[in-house]
Amino acid sequence: MNLNRHKNRPALQGEGKAFKKQNKLNMLLAELETRNLPESLSHTINKKVEKLNDLKGSEKELYKSYMKFQHSILRLIKEETGIVKKGHYKHMWTALGMSVFGIPLGIAFSSAVGNMAFLGVGLPIGLVIGGAVGTKKDKAAAAEGKVLDVEI
Repeated sequence: MNLNRHKNRPALQGEGKAFKKQNKLNMLLAELETRNLPESLSHTINKKVEKLNDLKGSEKELYKSYMKFQHSILRLIKEETGIVKKGHYKHMWTALGMSVFGIPLGIAFSSAVGNMAFLGVGLPIGLVIGGAVGTKKDKAAAAEGKVLDVEI
């Protein structure tokens, strides 16, 4: 099923944030059109595009609407098909690594040394562990063909 295109707004300036987000949305929709998406998902995306096309407002309001649309589409696609954007798992696991691995390691190290000033030592270790796990998951998703070929 073909996806509806987002209508370009000529009133947006060529250097503005809303204009750039509009172009990224068009690239995202073009990439999704090349994928074999379920018909129910395509229908849902088309409804959201129609709502987005009917919006009127200032450049700032449009930018916020574009951001909400982009996040909702990416979340919906991940839930339904498992397709994610580039670097998705790396970004997610970097934060998780710092909180899940880094803080406990920092507490353990500062307790062992007897000085709570060393609490922050675990955060960079957790950052590296989380980044490594996320990169591995990103490579696995790319090998399965579940990564969008669009920089967002």
